[in-house]
Amino acid sequence: MLDEPAILPEDPEELRSFTARLVAEVKAQAILIEKLRHQLAGHRAHRFGTSSETAEQLQLALETSEIAAAAMIARMKLPDVEEKDRPKRRPIPDHIPRMEVELSPGTDACTDCGGRLRRIGADVTEELEYVPGRFIVNRIVRPRLTCSCCERFVQAPLPSRPIERGRPGPGLLAHVLVSKYADHLPLYRQSQIFEREGLDLDRSTLADWVGKTTALLAPLADAIGRHVLSAEAIFADDTPVQMLTPGTGKTQTARLWTYARDERPWAGAAPPAAWYRFSGDRKGQHPKDHLARFHGWMHADGYAGFEDLYRSGAIHEVACMAHVRRKFVDIHRAQASPIAEEAIRRIARLYAVEKEARGLPPDKRVKLRQARAAPVFDDLELWLAMQLTRISGKSPLAAAIRYGLTRMVRMRPYLAHGILELDNNTAERGMRAIALGRKNYLFVGSQTGGKAAAIAYTLIETAKLNGVDPQAWLADTLARLPDHKITRIDELLPWRWANS
Repeated sequence: MLDEPAILPEDPEELRSFTARLVAEVKAQAILIEKLRHQLAGHRAHRFGTSSETAEQLQLALETSEIAAAAMIARMKLPDVEEKDRPKRRPIPDHIPRMEVELSPGTDACTDCGGRLRRIGADVTEELEYVPGRFIVNRIVRPRLTCSCCERFVQAPLPSRPIERGRPGPGLLAHVLVSKYADHLPLYRQSQIFEREGLDLDRSTLADWVGKTTALLAPLADAIGRHVLSAEAIFADDTPVQMLTPGTGKTQTARLWTYARDERPWAGAAPPAAWYRFSGDRKGQHPKDHLARFHGWMHADGYAGFEDLYRSGAIHEVACMAHVRRKFVDIHRAQASPIAEEAIRRIARLYAVEKEARGLPPDKRVKLRQARAAPVFDDLELWLAMQLTRISGKSPLAAAIRYGLTRMVRMRPYLAHGILELDNNTAERGMRAIALGRKNYLFVGSQTGGKAAAIAYTLIETAKLNGVDPQAWLADTLARLPDHKITRIDELLPWRWANS
């Protein structure tokens, strides 16, 4: 269109249509430029990077950029850009079993004149599907019927699909998503596995599927976020991930944040959930934006960026004993310090009380803690302060003790509130999947790719928290989502699905 002569139409309606088409094309080309920049950066990193960079890292760079481009196209509802170098779609191999489904119009009579319908042919659409352990092909047959009296044409509509103009079924999309974000299998490795099955599914094709699927699932991740932020107490943590910087071939440190809700330790009725967010850096403005609607208690580490949230009065901090204990463990391993060993032993007594409190209602937890944990907690504070006067103030042990005393002041609310925990391990457990995945995919390609990852982690980790198989739930959800009303999105949440 941009190559057409610069002659603008005079008719207002034609001019508006021309402008709309022009804007759409400019957006599509802007996205393509961003994608190519990422690809070029990956090539540069491969050619000029350090000796440890391999062809696998180049594959990962291209994979993450293609996911980002696909997600952006889906979110902006732009038409797919047909690229000359994109692998051509090949027919699905004949050796894959077919499962034929015939869709009839539902009547043998013409709705116009009542005449009998006769079959004149059929349209066949094939989509590749994945049933755990094997591939099948859904062969959707839609007979073309015409009225013998008035020649009216009748045919059943093609069902809505997660990816329009695509051939993957919802089960296959769920399998690719879970394999990448739950089983930490990069897309280029999945492509190699599919090739052994006789299927030509290029990495760029899989990246396109992941980007568009996460964009489709974004409202569901938002619903999980609203559920998390409606809690009285949440758990927060973040972890670094490397993000490719466009045009440089280098990476910068970005962050994935998690905000978790889990009321099971105090017999709460709300389902557990984990909400992930992505940001290009660790500035305190990001958690302020994420938690703008939240009021209540937040378990967290000593990140300074949270301080503005606490000063606002809307959020109250609960510090983490696991962080305190970890410092003494490190010192004991390095120096065999008897003081560090004693601190660990005293902290273990607090955790012994928590083991008894797990599953009790809040009022009984408070009663138990006041009777059994509060004396231990008070003694630990006094003992640590006394040890600080007996050792060198510049030693690592003194630093650990000062850290512990500072954090214990903000940890004390757990003794008086049964809905609070002694540590932030709920959020830290939510970061394990990212830590494992980080070893495989190394970095994300862009902000858009990072946001796609956050959506996938939100859905998969929340399903796992509720004892739901993420593969089965996502497959069913992706089949229903295209025709599901956005106002009823909560019906598709994993804990509702498990009870349906």
